Amino acid sequence: MGCLSEIAGKLIVDSIHGDIHLNPCEVRVIGTASFQRLRRLKQLAMAQMVYPNATHTRFAHSLGVLGMMVRIIQVAQENSIQLSHGEQEELRLAALLHDIGHYPYSHLMEKLDDVKLVEEFVQDRNRAEQAYQPDPYPDHEEVGQLIATSQRDLVEAIGGAERAKRVADLFARTQAADPELSKLVHSSLDLDRMDYLLRDSRATGVPYGCVDVNYLLNNLRVSPSKVVGFREKAVPAIEHLLLARFFMHRVVYFHKTTYGLEEICRQLLRRLRDRRSKDYPIPRNGAEVRKLVQDEKRLPEFVDAFVDEMVRKAVSDEDWTIQTLARCLVGRTPPKLLKEVLVYEEAPASRHEKPRSHAGELFRRECRSRLEGLAKDSEVDLRLFVWCKTKGCSVGDAVPQFDITEAATMPQEQIQAEAAEAGQKDIKVFIDDKTEPESILKVGYSLVKRLARYEFCAYRLYVVGQEDGKVAQLRQAVKDWAD
Repeated sequence: MGCLSEIAGKLIVDSIHGDIHLNPCEVRVIGTASFQRLRRLKQLAMAQMVYPNATHTRFAHSLGVLGMMVRIIQVAQENSIQLSHGEQEELRLAALLHDIGHYPYSHLMEKLDDVKLVEEFVQDRNRAEQAYQPDPYPDHEEVGQLIATSQRDLVEAIGGAERAKRVADLFARTQAADPELSKLVHSSLDLDRMDYLLRDSRATGVPYGCVDVNYLLNNLRVSPSKVVGFREKAVPAIEHLLLARFFMHRVVYFHKTTYGLEEICRQLLRRLRDRRSKDYPIPRNGAEVRKLVQDEKRLPEFVDAFVDEMVRKAVSDEDWTIQTLARCLVGRTPPKLLKEVLVYEEAPASRHEKPRSHAGELFRRECRSRLEGLAKDSEVDLRLFVWCKTKGCSVGDAVPQFDITEAATMPQEQIQAEAAEAGQKDIKVFIDDKTEPESILKVGYSLVKRLARYEFCAYRLYVVGQEDGKVAQLRQAVKDWAD
């Protein structure tokens, strides 16, 4: 699955979606050290702690997305969309390189600026008060741009600086990207999602992501304005795709043990970064990340092992809290879940809308006001408690995923960009065989229209490094919070 033949000169990749015939440029790109780095980035971060076979990588996933792009180009040609040989190559390269900028453990490290330590949580301090916030980590698409345009091996393999920039603009969704080609890369099909759902489902052994990819691809159409959509008869398969994404989040990506371990790692990395010690070379801000990924000697080391090594060092740290968090990860002793509140509610219409008063928000307020007292009464260090909330997950993609509790810290431009991205991901359907596709939300009989405005969130409180007796005592103490 997704394995590149090591036989020199062979131009076929056996992917999860079938054989892909590679062109010479793609062979050169895949052979670079910058691309081979993706072999050392696990697709599902720490999910292998729960699902032992979930060790597949960003490398395999990137080949799968290339396979998806090959199908889209074929459909475009069948719909009389004229694409030059150069345009086809750049579309394929954009698909192949779309994940080139991922951090170690992917989103786990990328979102380090969003981490709120428990002592900040109980004091209700927001991110704007944190010293490093003026220069946050860039997202993986910006990092990918930097890598694709600055790493010599990639630039040469792609065909020069000018072409590397065009390809990077395509996968990073910049305003400089060719708007017509961008429609094919960032279409309602969402190449990335269709590959990772099937791949993640197979690797974890759960059935929820097993969507009918072939049927969906066979029902693709491209409009005269190069907008990708599906024939209306494929609506049930589209619904299955969106429901699969929803249930994969609930069952796999938000699994209480996986999510707890990843949150422990985020908290540990944040504490280590705040120490600013040479023993823990975590980039302190966005400038240091940008400098690191443009360094051809350091980039190959910026993989999962980069984090693993710091975690191993932290086991012997002088700070007892840091030591405890690190041992939790090294010894695979997950934090104990004290209480969980699951919420499926209508999503806020905008970031500026106040949080709705539901059980999850009530639980958050209870934790914020009572956690210090619980720590004192139970004689458990406050820093060993972990409160977290998963990102909202909706069946419909047209709903922007806003964390409205942090609305005041977000620029209006970013709000608009997130809303535009959500609308761009909205799946399009050729209703009544019209020339241009429309949002699936306009299909009156679709389940998506009924469910799109609702999102699922999990609010959780964990504790780290406590014996079963103490955990039982703590669970009893919080069981009525927000009930």
